[in-house]
Amino acid sequence: MAVTQQLARIPAEYLASCRHSADASPDGDPLWDPPSADVLDLDWAPFLIERVCELGDLDDVERNAPRQALDGDTAIDLAFLNTHPHAIAPFGPDPTALSAAQVDRVAELLGGIDFPAVLAVLPTDEAEAAALIGNGVDKIVGGPKKYLLRHFNALRQFYRGASQRQLLVVLWWD
Repeated sequence: MAVTQQLARIPAEYLASCRHSADASPDGDPLWDPPSADVLDLDWAPFLIERVCELGDLDDVERNAPRQALDGDTAIDLAFLNTHPHAIAPFGPDPTALSAAQVDRVAELLGGIDFPAVLAVLPTDEAEAAALIGNGVDKIVGGPKKYLLRHFNALRQFYRGASQRQLLVVLWWD
């Protein structure tokens, strides 16, 4: 079973409803089931995106944007989402989240990153680029650059949609 990063964009009211459900349920079931259209599976791309951004010509603020988009923040208490037997992150770290204001900021910063230019810093030879990135990226069918561009664009679009709708983003590994 592969463990991949998941993101869900949800209204604050939905999170409050899940918290209430967990408190009211004898077994702590939060009834967590965000709409599939608002869930993004980033596969194993998060580590690779962060690595490429480290290698690219980004300033500290730009380099931190993908990190925050992929790591979230612990300010919102999500312990109720990670309680057995209904844990949404049984194979990874505790779930994290970003507030609507944080989502706005991350969406703005991700929107300003020219990811094709970041990828252009890598060697043109895919094998050399893969060796520089590391983390098993050499095994990606179709090459790491296409994979990373597709996942970065999906991440940017996901956050843009969350920002436009003033939603929170919850992140976990499953």
